[in-house]
Amino acid sequence: MKEMTAAEVKETLPVKHIIDVREVDEVAEGKIPGAIHIPLGLLEFRMQELDKNIEYTLVCRSGGRSGRAAQLLESHGYKVVNMAGGMLAWDGPVE
Repeated sequence: MKEMTAAEVKETLPVKHIIDVREVDEVAEGKIPGAIHIPLGLLEFRMQELDKNIEYTLVCRSGGRSGRAAQLLESHGYKVVNMAGGMLAWDGPVE
């Protein structure tokens, strides 16, 4: 599984396609601007909304859930990158 640091992801904004897999209450505290919110528990049911030709960066609180999300999507043929350290490592803007 490919990984990027939070700093590397920040450098790619605003063009990066980001999926935040945290729960609703976590996202309410702030998410990366433009990120799509799909909680990990719903990802399997909503993956058909995603484009297999786009590389997505997956984000959670610390990197664990987004790693599992990356493995799930990768196993279905999606291009994915896990943001190592998650939102705990993020020092960029939030919305």
